Amino acid sequence: MSFLFTSESVSEGHPDKVCDAISDAILDMHLRKDENARCAVETMATTNRVFIAGETSSFVSFSTADIEQTVRNTIKDIGYEQDGFNWQTVQIESYLHHQSADIALGVDKLGAGDQGIMFGYAKKENEYETDYMPLPIYLSHRILQNLSQIRKSNPKCGLGPDAKSQVTVEYNNEGKAISLPKVLVSSQHDKHLNIDDVREIIEQSLQNVIPQDLLPNPQNLLVNPTGRFVIGGPDGDAGLTGRKIIVDTYGGYAPHGGGAFSGKDPTKVDRSAAYMLRYLAKNIVAAGLAKECLLQVSYAIGLSQPLSLYINTNQTSQIPETEIMSYIKKNIDLSPAGIINRLELKKPIYTPSSSYGHFGRKPQDNGEFSWEKLDMVKELQNAF
Repeated sequence: MSFLFTSESVSEGHPDKVCDAISDAILDMHLRKDENARCAVETMATTNRVFIAGETSSFVSFSTADIEQTVRNTIKDIGYEQDGFNWQTVQIESYLHHQSADIALGVDKLGAGDQGIMFGYAKKENEYETDYMPLPIYLSHRILQNLSQIRKSNPKCGLGPDAKSQVTVEYNNEGKAISLPKVLVSSQHDKHLNIDDVREIIEQSLQNVIPQDLLPNPQNLLVNPTGRFVIGGPDGDAGLTGRKIIVDTYGGYAPHGGGAFSGKDPTKVDRSAAYMLRYLAKNIVAAGLAKECLLQVSYAIGLSQPLSLYINTNQTSQIPETEIMSYIKKNIDLSPAGIINRLELKKPIYTPSSSYGHFGRKPQDNGEFSWEKLDMVKELQNAF
């Protein structure tokens, strides 16, 4: 029996993603000067105003002017120079303060910076290269990434920074993607563009990123359903850090532990452990041990070792799941310090992850997306 599954993505100009980018930019600013800096930075944005709050702990202090400049640069890079939200004129208020001494007690002992549950997931789609991600979220991200490239390479095209996509995939009873019954794309645009102009640009973007055999029929492509999307970004809707956690992970195809990523240094297991479990799940699937892998871990604040570890390969494993889990427990250090060391997470590498997903990205030489590496594949194949 066939079934439909839908995932959405939002662009770097979406108000929540503007806030994620600012929070991660402030985190990276600290890590460039102090690799042991601790940050938990929250951002809110509305019409021509940005509020920053949260905790930091570092031997380096930054002035209000330093923080403001980082915020303005981030907004400028995204592309906001509009009446209602402009990198030059936006008012910025910062309420950052020192990390709680009670929280620091646990982290100082190399324990987890908080309690919580985290998930990691990987899947090998039957027919398409998705970098071990579910196809709906993978395509949703790629559509908006391509629209961003079009907008930035040709500023006169008339597209604005704010955009959303939503892709519905039809799977047959064998789990093979067979069609895209609906694709929805909404993009902010200049007031002189009409809906046909916007549709033409978006149709070209779909041609660039969607496999030819899956391209939706014109009637199955919805573009700016209200007919107009001129007012956008924080001017159209207030934004908050951490409000797009499903977009950040697996598009709802796999569970989420509930903790946001952006603005948090790697002692926060909400972020680092989710990265580690994605790394393990991706390598397990790439090694051929399973076609699909879901991992869950739980932590207590101040304790270094996980309280629990869970694996589910959805009956696709080539070897018993208990053997895979036993290997992880014996050979992989899942303490916060072990994760940070293995994935080299003390680097200022986080701003690029603030939009278009933290997973399914290409690892970079500077350490960005280190959790996407496939450097455990041979080790796992030899072990089993």
